[in-house]
This record gives sequence, structure tokens and C-alpha cells, in this order.
Amino acid sequence: MPEPVRIAFVITELEFGGAERCLTNLAIGIDRTRFAPMVCSLAPRPAEGKDSLVRQLEAASVPVHFLNLRSSMSFFSGLAKLKRLLRQHETEVVQTFLFHANVIGALAAKSAGVSRIVSGVRVADPARWRMVLERFALRRTDHIVCVSQSVAEQVASKGGFPRSKLRVIPNGIDLTSTPIGTAVDRTQLGIAPERRILLCVGRLHRQKGFDWLLRLAPELLSRLPKHDLVIAGDGPERKSLRELATRLGIQNRVHFVGWRPDVPQWMQEAEILLLPSRWEGMPNVLIEAMGRGLPVVASSVEGVKEVLGPLAEEQAVPVGDTSAFVAAVCRVANDSHHRQILGNENRERIQAEFSLNEMIPRYEELYD
Repeated sequence: MPEPVRIAFVITELEFGGAERCLTNLAIGIDRTRFAPMVCSLAPRPAEGKDSLVRQLEAASVPVHFLNLRSSMSFFSGLAKLKRLLRQHETEVVQTFLFHANVIGALAAKSAGVSRIVSGVRVADPARWRMVLERFALRRTDHIVCVSQSVAEQVASKGGFPRSKLRVIPNGIDLTSTPIGTAVDRTQLGIAPERRILLCVGRLHRQKGFDWLLRLAPELLSRLPKHDLVIAGDGPERKSLRELATRLGIQNRVHFVGWRPDVPQWMQEAEILLLPSRWEGMPNVLIEAMGRGLPVVASSVEGVKEVLGPLAEEQAVPVGDTSAFVAAVCRVANDSHHRQILGNENRERIQAEFSLNEMIPRYEELYD
């Protein structure tokens, strides 16, 4: 039997997020008789409490390395560190995830003589400077994995890459996992037990559209007097979003609960997941929520209609359409029977199209 192919998964960081979860599932689930995985994070190890993915990798005997890069000033030292690590590992295939890892990973892998380089573009980021840098680096790659057809179209049209180089592999989730731990303690967060929850999960960044959501929230919450909005996540807009909620007079109905390790429990508490993003690639939180039987209302950004499929008509609205978003949320929130039907249909959709059993073999085929 031939030796397993030595493959390095390179990512910008390993805190809990969609790309990070995808890498972890892939590194753990890949066929060990055919592949010997190693994971490398450009950033330092996450703080305790935010390192659950690292611990999962270590428990599965996947070696994890941290280059401890902390700023763009570390670019050249990071390049040298990664090149050295790839040579020590005798890496045969490199798979990169996220912008910074795509750039440094492709350059280091080419310099280290890695025989096959695969990059991953996960977000249709509108920033032109990012596209220019990625285009420069990814000329060295053999394949570019895009998480949705929408992202592939942008990479082809704006990035100028040949379509023959692109592969669309949607995210998959582990449908066998169940939430662990105790139920959410609402009272510690100032949420009365009888309040009904509209849930948002994501980094507090302009991309996720939370500022837009807050501006429509006064109308939405006035029409849904028994509901509160819970926003789980952290990021650079945390302070400005809190201030906006206060200016709008909705601070008692909007709860910023910070980064949470218990998002699955919050999904069990919630009635609807809201996704107000301005741009995406294929939002993993949407797949997670649907897989747990939650109805959703989402902006029709990249990847959303591909995840929802025929269920998009009721659960996706045009980006920035305030009236349509509010109407869709109210329609779902006010009909418990319809909510249950949508939730069941969402779960069935994810089981059929977005499981790890669908995702991992497609990556393995590409690496072969």
C-alpha cells in the first residue's frame, strides 16, 4: 500500500468560524489511509475558551502548528516560517483557507517545491486590493476551491482566473453532532424567560450588515412585541453597534451576548435565524441553523440561494430591501405551524445536500 499523501491545511487563524470549522472537519474526516494531514495557523493559538477547534484537531491526532504572526509586518518572516515547515513536513499537497493564508500559503508552497497547491476562496469580498493580491499569489496554484457558484463567478470575472482552474465545493456540516452542555441561562444576560428570540450570529463587521438590521429593528420589534433580538459575536463594530441601538431606543430589546461557545444552544432557543449580510460566500451559520431545523430570513447574498434552493422564495429577500426583510420575518414569526414546516424542510435540505459525507469526498478527489 502506498504511503499516505502528506497534506498541509493552512489557515489564517483557528478561532471558531465557518472557514475554521470547515478546515477542522476536513482535516479530521479525511481518509487517513490515503492522506496524512497537518494543520498550520498563521496566527497564534486562540485563547482558552476560544480554542475548541484546536482541541478537536489535537484529540483526533492531527498535528497543529502556529506561526504566531500578529500583523502584516510579519509577512516575510511568516513566509520563511511556513516554507520551512512545509519542507520539514515533506508536504506534497497544500490547501489554504482565507485571504491571508491564500497569499502566504501559495507563495511559500511554490518556493518550498510542493507538488500540488490548492487555494480556497470563501467570500465574494468586494475590496479590489484583496482581489489584486490574491490574483498575484494564486497564479501559483493548481486549483481554486470556491464555496459557491456565486463566488466562482466573481473569481472568474473579477479575478481573471480561468474557469478550468476553479472547483465549486460547498460547505458541509456534521449532522450527527448534538448540542452539549446546559441550556442557555437567559437571566444572566438580562433576557426574560418568556421573550421569544430572533437570533443573529456573526462577526461584528460591516460585511454582516448588523448596522442595517438595527436600523430596521424599531419597526420590526414594534410589530413583534413579544420578540427580542439576540446578536452573538464580537468584532470591530461592537461599540458602534451598541451605541446605535441606544440612539434608536431599542437597547432593551437588543442583546449583544458576545462571542459564544454555545451557539447551538442559542439556535435551540431561537425561533428564526436572521442573516442581514451585505456579502458572503456560503454562510456556514445558515447551513448550521437549517441543519438544526431553524427557519431563516436572509439577504440574498452570495451562496444563500444555493443553500436554500427551492426554499429561497420564502426565506431570502433582496439585499438592502428593508420592507421585504421586515415582512418576511413577521410572516414567519407570526405563524408557528408554518415555522415548523419551514424548519423541517430546511433540515431535510441540509441532510440531502450539505453533509460532511458530501463535502469530504469531493476534496479527496481533488487532492488525488
